[in-house]
Amino acid sequence: MVMSNEFVRLKINKNRFQQKGVTALNSAKADKEKCTWNCHNDTNFCKKHHVKMRAKNFEYTDPIYFGVIHSLKSTGHYVLANIIFLVVLIPILIVFLIGKSISIQFKIRAIKKENG
Repeated sequence: MVMSNEFVRLKINKNRFQQKGVTALNSAKADKEKCTWNCHNDTNFCKKHHVKMRAKNFEYTDPIYFGVIHSLKSTGHYVLANIIFLVVLIPILIVFLIGKSISIQFKIRAIKKENG
């Protein structure tokens, strides 16, 4: 995640924006051409102008998307919960499951080899 952000940072205009006392790479103004912090704060604007999937898919994706956001906000520490769950725990889970999958695949190959 850090590598992605830093790679994108190289391509972004060097102008910096102030938002809530923090220097940001993107402005908070609504822009129909690209996502800004406004898209983070106003998902419906982003869906209308930037999302490429068909609107009928929103009935499936919105409950998951807004459910995750609501769950993170319900902790009382949205930013910290976001980092812990989405940046640390989910990637660890994915790596664990990939490792488990590879381990099972090796076991399947060994059984097939034994049975000829």
